Amino acid sequence: MQIHEPTVLRPSISAVFPAYNDGGTIGSLVVTTLHTLSELTDDYEVIVVENGSTDYTLEVLEDLAATHPRLRVMPHRVALGYGGALRTGFAAATKELIFYTDGDAQYDPRELKLLVPYMQPSIDIINGYKISRSDPLHRIVIGRIYHHLMKLAFGFKLRDVDCDFRLIRRSVFEVVELELLESPDGTFPLELVKKLQDAGFHFAEVPVHHFHRTYGTSQFFNWRRLRRIPPQLLKLWWNLVVRRKHLGQMQARRTARRVS
Repeated sequence: MQIHEPTVLRPSISAVFPAYNDGGTIGSLVVTTLHTLSELTDDYEVIVVENGSTDYTLEVLEDLAATHPRLRVMPHRVALGYGGALRTGFAAATKELIFYTDGDAQYDPRELKLLVPYMQPSIDIINGYKISRSDPLHRIVIGRIYHHLMKLAFGFKLRDVDCDFRLIRRSVFEVVELELLESPDGTFPLELVKKLQDAGFHFAEVPVHHFHRTYGTSQFFNWRRLRRIPPQLLKLWWNLVVRRKHLGQMQARRTARRVS
């Protein structure tokens, strides 16, 4: 991965958070992000896609939205899934750059300040990577196995494809269409990164901290969801590595952009 020196930028930024049963963390996450963005730029917004929560997440967000005009809350009482929530948030974003992380506050949004300086003209995506993983031992082990298997199966070049702390140029979705990102749940970031990599977009990587979960339980590490992951991964591998249909679709989009 090429190393780039940081530069000073003040781009417009949309911060997108999917939120599912994150009532104990989403309020502080939103407020901290708003403060952080105000230090980085004058043109920003925070979008929270509330994803069918059964706790008090929506109430917290509605109270915050009443006093923070730059916060947009998109409630969905029927859950969209993790992938569906991110697609919805990305489609609603209006700024030059899109930052996203999860609503459980296992990443510190203040570290967005570490990513922005690396968004040079030659870079399209800044990918965080965990300095260390603050999870129970079994999740650390499963995470390492998953990481190495995915690098082998999909040919990833990133050191941490499973770190959902990213800053992305919104323009990449003119080539990698949101409508063609199909993963419904936790495999969405894997599909997104694979398609961005195959489209030839350029990544830089920045170390970030990962923290213990302080509220709720993981929506991914339960047996009901884990049972669905192997068939989803197999389908992704077949479509992205064997069939590679997405390459033709992205080339067609690039050609259409040049013609227009």
